[in-house]
Amino acid sequence: MFARRLTSVFKRSSTSTSSSDKAAAKENGTLGSFGRKAVSFVLITVTGGVALSALDDLSIYRGCSSKAMEKVMRNKAMTEAIGEPIEKGPWYNASLAVSQQRHSVSCSFPVVGPQGTGILHLKAVRNGEDSLFGFLQQRDWDILIMDALVHVPSNDGPQQTLRIAISDYPPTPSAATDYKPSSEPEKPEKS
Repeated sequence: MFARRLTSVFKRSSTSTSSSDKAAAKENGTLGSFGRKAVSFVLITVTGGVALSALDDLSIYRGCSSKAMEKVMRNKAMTEAIGEPIEKGPWYNASLAVSQQRHSVSCSFPVVGPQGTGILHLKAVRNGEDSLFGFLQQRDWDILIMDALVHVPSNDGPQQTLRIAISDYPPTPSAATDYKPSSEPEKPEKS
């Protein structure tokens, strides 16, 4: 019974609108339609921007990881540690940090071999110039630093964890290892 009275109240209030109220509602309907179109346009634009950014990040990941895998395949220590063939792990286990102008990147991703697994960490810079549709082109990356944290199971005991530096150049002694501090600190000259 209460429901019937409530519905009759709503029916009376909707039928008692005047002609001026109907004109105002019609005018608001066109403004509401414009608002819906504007919101739709903004949402589609934002979604497209996010999708382009994701494609650009995927392109960066593929470029860096393929160059890194070339270096890993040539590295004797890596092939001895986890065996051949070495394959990239799933992309969803990778992490990617890109600079604002997309000129430098820090990336880590898993690798898998028949004798063990590992995680590659690299820092790279991009060669070339910016273009409007740069995300459509394959970019050339120079890998500055790359190392691997490799997990090799052992039959004798616990799993071995190795850190392997991967470089195109043979290791050289750095200037920091040759530095020998003097016994007395230098004093500035007074003039």
